[in-house]
Amino acid sequence: MPSSLRSSLLGRWLPVLAIALLAGCTIAKPRTDDPLEKFNRGAYKFNDAVDKAVIRPVALGYRKVTNPPVRRSFSDFFTNIRMPITVANDLLQARPKQALQSTGRFLVNLTLGIGGFFDPASQLGLPLEDNDFGVTLARWGAPEGDYLMLPLLGPSTVRDIWQRPVDSYFFDPLTLFANNHHYNGLQYMPQMMYLVTIRSRAIDAEGFLQSAYDPYVFIRDAYRQQRLYKIYDGNPPVEIIQQMQGLDEQNFDPEELLDQQHQWENSHPGQSSQR
Repeated sequence: MPSSLRSSLLGRWLPVLAIALLAGCTIAKPRTDDPLEKFNRGAYKFNDAVDKAVIRPVALGYRKVTNPPVRRSFSDFFTNIRMPITVANDLLQARPKQALQSTGRFLVNLTLGIGGFFDPASQLGLPLEDNDFGVTLARWGAPEGDYLMLPLLGPSTVRDIWQRPVDSYFFDPLTLFANNHHYNGLQYMPQMMYLVTIRSRAIDAEGFLQSAYDPYVFIRDAYRQQRLYKIYDGNPPVEIIQQMQGLDEQNFDPEELLDQQHQWENSHPGQSSQR
């Protein structure tokens, strides 16, 4: 896999920190269907070490030399420039209305938004949608498969892993640009900037991850919940949510889970105070 693709994809697991803002509001029993947990935990430990050593310091430096409006403009640019991924998968899922809306949003921001650095499409009422090939496979009926924590790439499943090569190779303008231009390595700069932008956005949500008594489980469950909501357009069936959270089991005890969390917070007062 090219280094440019790895660097571009590395940022995709980092938004889970922001997802945790929502997932942390729900008392959910940790999932037990994780047959690859030993490998996954090793990969998570490796990813965390790489992040602390390289990616996070760069993201912090980026935040020091920029202000919120500048960071928002770069974030809007990368959100818009990657919109063809969503449009392509809308078409693959036979969702012409959503594809048309996303195309309109892309064109409005590309023109009126000065290349996508501003977001007039939202003011015009064009909704922001995020779609990918993993969701396409789910809507085609492909099973989720085992959970995977991939080195450098982050959270995935046997089904979702296919979104990475397919979306990147066929639909992602950043990867297509890097693969078809050669500027002595400078063609990879947009991908690196995208990674830094994504990591910078996740800084504010770090306290929620640090105050989880098992960060690996927290990331795993937050990721799978986020994917479930994306597949069902934010409205998954109640029975599926209950099954994912273990609420359908007779021995489910939310008080026990709260007690475990409180015990961890009491033993880590410095970290739990960041909530």
